[in-house]
Amino acid sequence: MELPDREVCYRALQSRDARFDGLLFVGVTSTGIYCRPICPARTAKFQNCRFFGSAAAAQEAGFRPCLRCRPETAPDLASWRGTSNTVSRALALITDGALDGDGASVETLAERLGLGERQLRRLFLQHLGASPISVAQTRRVLFAKQLIHETQMPLTEVALAAGFGSVRRFNEIFRNLFHRPPGALRRKTSASPAAPEAGVTLRLRYRPPYDWDSMLAHLQARAIPGVELVENGGYQRTVEIDGFIGSVEVIHLPQQQSLGATIRFPNVRSLPAIVIRVRRLFDVSADIETIDAHLSRDPLLAPLVARRPGLRAPGGWDGFELAVRAILGQQISIVAARRLAGQLVALHGKPVSKDYVSHPKLSHVFPSAEHLAAAESVGLRMPRTRQLSLQALAEAAATDPNLFRPFGTIEEATLRLRTIRGVGEWTAQYIALRALREMDAFPASDIGLLRGAAAIDGARSTSASLLTRAESWRPWRAYAAQHLWAADSTVPPIARSVHG
Repeated sequence: MELPDREVCYRALQSRDARFDGLLFVGVTSTGIYCRPICPARTAKFQNCRFFGSAAAAQEAGFRPCLRCRPETAPDLASWRGTSNTVSRALALITDGALDGDGASVETLAERLGLGERQLRRLFLQHLGASPISVAQTRRVLFAKQLIHETQMPLTEVALAAGFGSVRRFNEIFRNLFHRPPGALRRKTSASPAAPEAGVTLRLRYRPPYDWDSMLAHLQARAIPGVELVENGGYQRTVEIDGFIGSVEVIHLPQQQSLGATIRFPNVRSLPAIVIRVRRLFDVSADIETIDAHLSRDPLLAPLVARRPGLRAPGGWDGFELAVRAILGQQISIVAARRLAGQLVALHGKPVSKDYVSHPKLSHVFPSAEHLAAAESVGLRMPRTRQLSLQALAEAAATDPNLFRPFGTIEEATLRLRTIRGVGEWTAQYIALRALREMDAFPASDIGLLRGAAAIDGARSTSASLLTRAESWRPWRAYAAQHLWAADSTVPPIARSVHG
């Protein structure tokens, strides 16, 4: 990421400009500490400030995180978006733990991305100002620091949850970085560690505005009975990772510009993966002001953006689950697709125990690709061609665990998805948008998008004309699609998709 010049960065620091939070970090040479631009500490002298585009770059330069403004709580804006598809794919793999554990290496990561180790290092330095190892270590340190500050988890569990190979290594890194043991960072409190089934609650900051009502309405309309629940202004669902089962509950904390995620799960090592899924589902990392400003350049789209500031593009909790939803929703309404998904869960989903699931209406986890691939029949009343599509999708996902991870360009990703029986252009684009989080994905043949475009243009649109019109919305066509779906929300949701 290319930073503004030093004078602009320093003015942002002096004014504590929240617009730069998550996009800019300042290292103070006189203290050896790096901060967010909104840090309440006295502003350092200009000559003592060094500016970085990522926490990893600041940490690699030898600065340690500030204990007052807590860089780990800055909005994770994924400022690398649009700069390098290879870097974005690498970051997704690092987030999934590609550089955690004894056997992990940058060389192995580069091989998975189809390029050389030196080239990968060069791209990271160019776009992030830090090496892949530094990025992975910074993520581990900042997540561990957040767990220390915001929870009463035992420190051994914090080390495991943050992906450290050993408690010894965890202690060593914190002593080197903060000149004190991890436990010294925790505020003294009378509270004792909660039982695992009581859950761990973390705050996930976003960059405002955030249209929570639209997000919740989207999730409520599609909530799969037994798996998901929208109630009392919050979202809950069951979770299965590596054979362990639990649940997560997400609420909005508007005064803190955050989401509150309470995770009840028996395996602490899965906490980072669950947090990542929450971020993806709720589109926490969007630089929404930049996106809205870009889309508002279109005079016909501008009123839609003004009507719903902070409208996000919801993700999918799990790639396979989202792809199944997309196939179930082909050519039928949202209500009908939701009913089919509920029947699928009732027939093939694994029942959950109540140890880590707090609501009685949450009864099953979504069936795995392996289970559906081995099933003789899905047992749903729908066209045989769609049943065969589900079977082909399950077999492909069971064979390739990376099927729903970022892959090349959006064109390459959708082309790969279209090799699966029954996955056409609309379905591939929808999966790319929700599961792969390709923010330029655009299912132009979706009838909801076409009706939404007609609503703002006053004339009937075709897929071809809509694609032409959408060229000016790049690289955020997915958000334009969300606004068009919202514009169509007053029309009964019939035919072609589970749009929105």
